[in-house]
Amino acid sequence: MGGTSSGGIMRPDDANVAGNVHGGTILKMIEEAGVIISTRHCNSQNGERCVAVLARVERTDFLSPMCIGEVAHVSAEITYTSKHSVEVQVNVMSENILTGTKKLTNKATLWYVPLSLKNVDKVLEVPPVVYSRQEQEEEGRRRYEAQKLERMQTKWRNGDITQPILNPEPNTVSYSQSSLIHLVGPSDCTLHGFVHGGVTMKLMDEVAGIVAARHCKTNIVTASVDAINFHDKIRKGCVITISGRMTFTSNKSMEIEVLVDADPVVDNSQERYRAASAFFTYVSLSQDGRSLPVPQLVPETEDEKKRFEEGKGRYLQMKAKRQGQAEPQP
Repeated sequence: MGGTSSGGIMRPDDANVAGNVHGGTILKMIEEAGVIISTRHCNSQNGERCVAVLARVERTDFLSPMCIGEVAHVSAEITYTSKHSVEVQVNVMSENILTGTKKLTNKATLWYVPLSLKNVDKVLEVPPVVYSRQEQEEEGRRRYEAQKLERMQTKWRNGDITQPILNPEPNTVSYSQSSLIHLVGPSDCTLHGFVHGGVTMKLMDEVAGIVAARHCKTNIVTASVDAINFHDKIRKGCVITISGRMTFTSNKSMEIEVLVDADPVVDNSQERYRAASAFFTYVSLSQDGRSLPVPQLVPETEDEKKRFEEGKGRYLQMKAKRQGQAEPQP
């Protein structure tokens, strides 16, 4: 079904102070590979020209840390198409060019929709792919229906970030809660004048990392990202606020909810709106890269306690899923 690959060497500005490459840097590379292959596919037949726009990223686990000096190899393949969307699966390998050692660091699934270059509100039809087996199409259709249902459920689920309070106690939600404000410029945008999904994800990971670092005051790395839903496009010239808050802690991990709100400051006809949302999971590492215990979050308000229990449910569900996958098949 066709594929594309790209790569690059990891430099100091791609990493944190401990030399671990930021999860947001890897997410941006993943999205760039996805938009290339999906846009290429959607323009493979004669017709109206378009650019593929990121709609959703499924849960992504960071399987192995990538370090400064290593080479990232990113490969992408189209695995399913519906009438108006494209599923792309992306693998990221890290290569130590001194030893030749290669490791799989990420596997991600992304969904794109093609928007017309002439009319950004017009979603075009996607050329169908040819499957080598009928089961591939049936499995892809099930994945498509599942993500479509979940997107509808999450669109309005997330409330506003609470306002900061003075002198919050350590280990509380308010203590580590963080925000970043960014003015969307031309370098952030596609040909349409809308923000690249990879740019948004990088900023989201940056805020989540600040929340995690404030909470445990150690070296922290992205362990996984739950599904990232892009609810609406962000136009050039908007001011976006990326807000993060701790929702749950286990013994060795932290879940952080990140919300992206867009404010069209040059367009008085449109109000501020929710553009994207996701849950990031971080772990705390010692100087030699070993996992450290995480200070336990102290939820104070009823909303914080409710989000804590919801986060605990997601954590236990994913833990059970991993244990089920690890058990030998009969």
